[in-house]
Amino acid sequence: MTSLRQDHDLLLAAVREAGQLALQYFKGDLKSWNKKPNDPVSEADIAVDALLRDRLLGARPDYGWLSEESGLQHGRNGATWIIDPIDGTRAFIDRKPEFTICVALMHDARPVLAAIFNPASDEFFEATHGGGAKLNGKPIHASGHASLMEARFLASRRTFERHGWMAHTAKADFAYRNSIAYRMALVACGKYDAAISLTEKSDWDIAAADLLVREAGGRVSTADGAPLAYGTDKHRHPSVIATGVYIFDDLVDLLKTR
Repeated sequence: MTSLRQDHDLLLAAVREAGQLALQYFKGDLKSWNKKPNDPVSEADIAVDALLRDRLLGARPDYGWLSEESGLQHGRNGATWIIDPIDGTRAFIDRKPEFTICVALMHDARPVLAAIFNPASDEFFEATHGGGAKLNGKPIHASGHASLMEARFLASRRTFERHGWMAHTAKADFAYRNSIAYRMALVACGKYDAAISLTEKSDWDIAAADLLVREAGGRVSTADGAPLAYGTDKHRHPSVIATGVYIFDDLVDLLKTR
């Protein structure tokens, strides 16, 4: 039986290798197409997925597999790799350094290991259940900011204006990154106070970032404040927010007014 430490080492090595492969495509010629309208994919997504599958399932053939690009394969021991080979494909295709490679290891529907790598910016985030979160090997902590009024949001200012929330956030800053996992990671390391997405997300989009934020001392939920449930048949979530610990309750109360 392998230990969590061994799985952690395997995960980090595989994701670093995948990041280097992604960077080659990012800097070179790239073919892309739409899986369906407004849902792009590139040859890099497929290549990175194949590399991760070879490294991770090759070393742990009894584990399950769930990937945006290669679907679901059930395991035999309650452990499942959750993969988004490139989260932020649209940014990747446009050569914006806002994409990440995201991998989580799930045990019994709970993420216990996470790695999120943006090779274009050389930011490598990792987390272990009960072991904290790190960026490039150094511990990170979510924001201790407590006021919505002057918060730093990774969210759409237009959405706040449309829902009438600007009165509560008049001095706030708004920014955006294409990858939801990257947005959540930037909350985990305290660069932003909250990341908000009011659209559906899949397990592979957010499982790794969920663990990262929580291990950094932050909070993660749906926009209504409900915990995220992984391993369901649809592998979908109606929305997601990630915040520092003190801003969470006020933000959920605000979002419930939509």
